[in-house]
Parts: sequence; C-alpha cells; structure tokens
Amino acid sequence: MAEKDSWISQIRKGVIEVAILGLLDSEETYGSELVEKLSAYPALAISAGTVYPLMSRLNKAGLIDSVWRESPVGPPRKYYTLTLKGRAELDEMMMAWESVSGAVDQVLKEVSK
Repeated sequence: MAEKDSWISQIRKGVIEVAILGLLDSEETYGSELVEKLSAYPALAISAGTVYPLMSRLNKAGLIDSVWRESPVGPPRKYYTLTLKGRAELDEMMMAWESVSGAVDQVLKEVSK
C-alpha cells in the first residue's frame, strides 16, 4: 500500500500546480479559497499547509503575483493572480497534459482489449 500511496502522491504533486494556475487564470483568488476550490475535486484536495509554500514558490518563479487586500470579515487576505509568464507556463502545461493523458488513455485502451 505504501508504494501505491507514493505513486498517487507523485501524480498529485505533478498536477496540483497546473490546477492552481488554471484556477488563477479565471480569477484572482486568496489562499484558503484555493484550498476550498480544490477540495471540490477530492483527488486534488490539499491543505493550507501545502498551498502556501507552493504559492510562494510560484510567486518566486514569476508565475503569479500577490497583493494584500482588506477582507470584509477578519484580517487582510493575500490575493493571487496569474502573470503573463504564468499564463504562458499554463498553456505549455495544458498542452503537455493533453499529450500525456491522451497517450496514457490510448495505452490503457489497448491493454484492456
């Protein structure tokens, strides 16, 4: 079971970043809101302890920008947006995802015959 969990974990690590960039492509979002949106997809659900280091790394890479905004309830929130570089990266990731997932689908269809 440990090997299976590790394999699933590796797949998730590879796709969480593209999912987050995809969510940020549609609208400005704050960290806990990203956690909530991803939780709608159980295979992509992550914790706040995972999302914030990832957001920091994406920010340092120039793929996202962030800005603090006052919140109507509670303390200010850090909102994230996709940069032009981030949009270009997302486009590349989406093309790679389509290519890889399409190839895996074909292989699985062939072996299931």
